[in-house]
Amino acid sequence: MFKEKLKIFLFGTDFDIQYKKNNIMKRLTTLFAFCSIILTSSCTGPAGPPGYDNIGKVFEATINFNQGNDYSTLITFPSDIVVYESDVVMVYMLEDVVNGDIDVWSQLPQTYFLNQGTLLYTFDHTFLDVNIFLDANFNLNTLGSNYTDNQVFRIAILPAEYGTSNLSMNQLMNDLNIEDSDISSLYN
Repeated sequence: MFKEKLKIFLFGTDFDIQYKKNNIMKRLTTLFAFCSIILTSSCTGPAGPPGYDNIGKVFEATINFNQGNDYSTLITFPSDIVVYESDVVMVYMLEDVVNGDIDVWSQLPQTYFLNQGTLLYTFDHTFLDVNIFLDANFNLNTLGSNYTDNQVFRIAILPAEYGTSNLSMNQLMNDLNIEDSDISSLYN
């Protein structure tokens, strides 16, 4: 008799056990029905506006460095391009053209060790412009025209996630799916 009372106390009567099973099944059925409704329903209405295409932009500039411009050129970004303060600006210099059609690009800053001393092509930027300039530990007036005239640069404006990237110009162009024909000239 004691065992029966203990069993009823701990587990309830047969009626209580059946009631609990039915209650659990009702809750599972309700949950399954709710999930089915959510998963099978679809959204209707007009499509939203197109997303903002800010995957990155690349521009090209040809610069002549001289004493008159203090061996620097400030290039303002076009007004139709949105540049955020968090965006990354990378500058590449055309160093050579191989076989007449293969461009060799180097990311700035770029250092040259010349007879006169050390020459540095470098840049700084804001979200409005980029300043490309020469720096050296000697008088820049002694530079030959091959270091100052018709220097070609590509300026890449990229989302912040590229901030730690060390991409070559080819990798950058491939990542952004940009062809040479897509690049416009900012400054000549």
